[in-house]
This record gives sequence, C-alpha cells and structure tokens, in this order.
Amino acid sequence: LSRGGSRLGSRAKNTHRNYSCWCPSKRLILRLLYFVFPIVQTLGLPITDEQIQEMKSNLDNIDFKMAAEEEKRLRHDVMAHVHTFGHCCPKAAPIIHLGATSCYVGDNTDLIILRHAFDLLLPKLARVISRLADFAKERADLPTLGFTHFQPAQLTTVGKRCCLWIQDLCMDLQNLKRVQDGLRFRGVKGTTGTQASFLQLFEGDHHKVEQLDKMVTEKAGFKRAFIITGQTYTRKVDIEVLSVLASLGASVHKICTDIRLLANLKEMEEPFEKQQIGSSAMPYKRNPMRSERCCSLARHLMTLLMDPLQTASVQWFERTLDDSANRRICLAEAFLTADTLLITLQNISEGLVVYPKVIERRIRQELPFMATENIIMAMVKAGGSRQDCHEKIRVLSQQAAAVVKQEGGDNDLIERIRADAYFSPIHSQLEHLLDPSSFTGRASQQVQRFLEEEVHPLLKPYGSVMKEKAELSL
Repeated sequence: LSRGGSRLGSRAKNTHRNYSCWCPSKRLILRLLYFVFPIVQTLGLPITDEQIQEMKSNLDNIDFKMAAEEEKRLRHDVMAHVHTFGHCCPKAAPIIHLGATSCYVGDNTDLIILRHAFDLLLPKLARVISRLADFAKERADLPTLGFTHFQPAQLTTVGKRCCLWIQDLCMDLQNLKRVQDGLRFRGVKGTTGTQASFLQLFEGDHHKVEQLDKMVTEKAGFKRAFIITGQTYTRKVDIEVLSVLASLGASVHKICTDIRLLANLKEMEEPFEKQQIGSSAMPYKRNPMRSERCCSLARHLMTLLMDPLQTASVQWFERTLDDSANRRICLAEAFLTADTLLITLQNISEGLVVYPKVIERRIRQELPFMATENIIMAMVKAGGSRQDCHEKIRVLSQQAAAVVKQEGGDNDLIERIRADAYFSPIHSQLEHLLDPSSFTGRASQQVQRFLEEEVHPLLKPYGSVMKEKAELSL
C-alpha cells in the first residue's frame, strides 16, 4: 500500500500498483518513526519541539536512492531508512529510533497495511454479493434441475442455487470483517517484547511505559494492542488473515466451477463479447475463460495458507528471521490474488446469461421419473392400489429409460402413462402433476427471506460503493 491505502481502480491490470510488494510502505515507516516522539515528549523525555518539527517537515522527503545505497551497505532495510531520515533531520538524528526495534517499525506497519488491505477487499466482495443477489431475486421462481453427485435430483430454482453461492460469500464477508476488526497493534514492546529499553528510558516508571504503548496504539488507529509479544506480533495473526482469504478463494472456486459446468450444459454462461474468440482452432467455442481464470487463481490463493502455517510453527523462542522474506511474498500475493478474483467475479456476475429453454428441455427429460411418486399418490386417491400402481410405473419407467439410454431418444414415460388405460383415472391431472413449479418446494420463498433477512442488512454499510462497475483488461 505504497499510497497509504489508496482505493483500487476497477481494472484488474492496475491492481498491483496499489498493493506494491509487501515490503512495508516507506512513508508508513517514517510516520511510525516520527509519531512516537510527540507522545514521548508529553511523557517527559527531553525531546525538543525543534526536533519534532524537523521530522514532521521531512516525512515525505525520502531520498530513495540514498536509502537503497544505505541498505546495500548496511544490509538492513529499516536502518537504511533510519540513516536516510537522519540525514534529512540532522537535529533529530540522535533520537530517531530511540529505544525501538526494527519490528516496532516493520510489524506495526504490516498491521496497518493489513487493516487497509481489508478495506480494499470488503467493498469489492460486497459488490459481488449485491450483483448475485439481484440475479437471484430476478430468477427466484425459475425452476431448474437440481443435481446431487452431478446426477439429476429434485428440482430447485436458478435463484435458489445462486443463493448457495451468496451464502458462502456472505460468510466470507463476515469473516474478513471479523479478522480486520480483531487486528491488534504490536505496539511499543522493545527487542524481545519486555519493554526493557523503554522502562530504562522512563527510569523505571511502568505507568509511563504503559501509557506510551496505549497512546501509540490509539495514534495508529487501533482499539487495542497485544499485551504479550516476542520481538514480533504472533505469526498466528498471519494465519488468521490468510485463512479467511483462502476460504474466500474456495468460495470463488466453487461458484466458478458451477458456472463452468452450467456452461457445458448450455444453461448459463458468463459474459461473452461479440468479437470474443473462444478457441483459435474451433470458432464455435464459447469457453468460460473468466471462470477458469478465477478457478486457477483461487487454487493459488488457497495454497498460500501453507506459508503462514509453516512460519508460525517454526518461530524459535522470541523470533527468528526466516519469516521475513516469506511474509513479504505470501501476504501481498494473497491480497493481490483475492482482489483480482473479486474484480473478475464481479464482472462475471454483472453479465451472467441464462437460457430458460435449455433448462426447460432438461427438466422435461428428467421430470417424468421424479413425478412418479406424485402419480402414484394421485392414483391411490382415485381408488387404486399403491403396490399395483408402483409395479405398473416401474415397468413403464424401465421401458422409457431404455429409449433414452439405448436408443438416444427422449423420455416418453408420460406418453406411455397416457396410453395405458390403467392410469385413465388421472389422465386429466397429468399436466398439473408435471408442473415444474410444484416440484421446487419453498425455493422462491427461501430466496426472498434469505435476501431480506441476511443479505440486504449485511450489504447496508457498503451502500455508497455499489455503483462501481468491474471492467477487465484481459
């Protein structure tokens, strides 16, 4: 977040410009080096107004070339900026980084970046949920064949199926917000977390050390800090962060896999532009390339969780430095990947195309078998024997199945029932008994209640960012 948490544009190609690499933002580093001193001054240490003003005036005066040369010489990123900042602030140079450790700068900066990074993702996730909610509402009553084990099952509706996707994303939204709200500042803890250096600076005054920690935490915008740290904040924080991002990746993968399968069934498609080419060899193809890209990136996002799990497990005692290079990669990549996924999924959800006639045809192929129980019940009500009716339908169903599987024909079970005099008492009811809407249960009512009670209240805080469209430069 080299621009202090600037808002990402809607174009996926610009994503990397806002997150930068996870090396802590140079401006945030200097601010953390600076803003502790007015607080220290109020607590009684001999820091002059002139020194504070000198630092404040040079917060954006960063000589990056000098910092790079210092880092090459010192082999230490934070100290390179301490020296560079000191060169700009000769009067304040003796006190810069006074009593602090590199992890006061690096870890606290990372926590600020994490908090801002969630701010970039949450509105995008809310927009995806909103677009899918509109889609679900519009198609809440449209019957479609349900699948279990990818085998035909009872009917559902297109809107109800979409709500399965939305529910997962709502859980992700709540989890991202929960982890963001639960972030705690490392605070001012010293080299091994004991605050020994600060206790010495304040000549044994424990209250002032605690006040410093509390005031710096509030200055950074956090509600609380860790009471216990080693040199770093516990790396389990990174596990929590990447866990919710990996979980989001799983949700996106499931949604886009469903879309890919539905594209194969020709029931639903992602957006496909007029001039878009699906295949260089097969001009007729309409490949679900956006959904495929999401699945590809989601797979990467899910695997990134292994990095902080391994890192947290091998932090020796108060800390070891084998976490640093790894974290600079996996934390940044996780947010970058999640961001790209959400931009792409929003684009998909804004242009989903449904083919009701294809859906209707597939229902006609499978519904006769599903309707057999209803037909048996209707016959019983008309005075027939359940066992006799069951046997009649069993024989006719097998004959119809043979036509479908062995001859490649259409399901003609209903025609066979119409032609059988045994079923004459219910012939006039068959059209009603085969009405797809009578097989979807409470699907449409569930959609309405779910959107009203769970989705819309969850999206309310994001009302001001809902209009932004997602455009892809692929």
